[in-house]
Amino acid sequence: MNPRLFPFFLFLASFCFSQEISYPKKHTLDVSQFYGSILLHNSDISHLINAHPAGVILGYNRKTYGSKPWHRLYNYPDMGYSFIYQNMNNGTLGDNYGLFAHFNFYFLQRNLQFRIGQGVSYNTDPYDKNTNFRNNAYGSHLLSSTFLMLNYHKENIFKGLGFKAGISIIHYSNANFKAPNTSTNTFALNAGLVYDLDGGETTDFMNNPKPEKLIEPIRYNLVFRAGLNESDVVNSGQYGFIVLSAYADKRVGRRSALQLGADAFFSNFLKELIRYQSISFPENGVSADDDYKRVGLFVGHELFINKLSIGTQLGYYIYYPFDFEGKMYNRVSLKRYFGKKVFAAVSLKSHGAAAEAVEFGVGVRL
Repeated sequence: MNPRLFPFFLFLASFCFSQEISYPKKHTLDVSQFYGSILLHNSDISHLINAHPAGVILGYNRKTYGSKPWHRLYNYPDMGYSFIYQNMNNGTLGDNYGLFAHFNFYFLQRNLQFRIGQGVSYNTDPYDKNTNFRNNAYGSHLLSSTFLMLNYHKENIFKGLGFKAGISIIHYSNANFKAPNTSTNTFALNAGLVYDLDGGETTDFMNNPKPEKLIEPIRYNLVFRAGLNESDVVNSGQYGFIVLSAYADKRVGRRSALQLGADAFFSNFLKELIRYQSISFPENGVSADDDYKRVGLFVGHELFINKLSIGTQLGYYIYYPFDFEGKMYNRVSLKRYFGKKVFAAVSLKSHGAAAEAVEFGVGVRL
């Protein structure tokens, strides 16, 4: 991913939040310490798993009470921002500082909180062929980062002060913007405090009627995506790519839509990878004339949260002249709608757990 484009995501998420003017307004702060382990998702980072990372998670939350129909639909979630400092306790990996936009969703009479956050992190000591060649996890200072928290969450135990504790997963990757990019996943235990800025004053949820069932015809979508990425060969160069997508979707309720469509991939980094392999590994039977283009079919699901949506797609290449990471691929997208037809999207395209690229896109839903 192009580091200069990371702020676009935060702007996108911030814009989504800023458009929600809720009444009444209520805010909380939380702070949690965490301690955990790096998961061995790839044997190539086994030499980096020799200590237990620790850090702190700070959160600012704005509560919803039902001023918008989608609030009740999702059990009155919170919207907010998080900051994470993570000391990897490993001189090779350095430290990470991250800024995120997040949602909090509540279950079990609001005693169980699930937080999902997405943002950008800064790593203090990425790969350098001369000074830090052992860091094959992070190839750049700026990293895309996702975190999940599942916590027992109890607010206002005493004068606005509450408690939370549970588990967290924190992911760091630059999505193959620059090699190497083996990435890390931290599993941690966390515990902390929650403070209500109103000092514990209670506010009732608006008991609005349940939104009526949404019925829509099949919609047709066209999407243009682009970005920069690099193969896993270090210093092979960063190249632009274009993805053209077309798909149909059918709403199956206010929350969800099912998708069926096709992608055409024009990934220029594969041109260089094909040339490199044809010269360096002739025994693999790769020709410099092999086509770098790919075409795939996919099925997907879109989860609508007001003007924001989260998409997941699973695809299979039907045109696949050059073997790269297998014929199956997957995509996770964050979309923001502007009106009923036009949207912007940031997507992570992967092959299983191996990220290929972050895609920035614009589209229309007809």
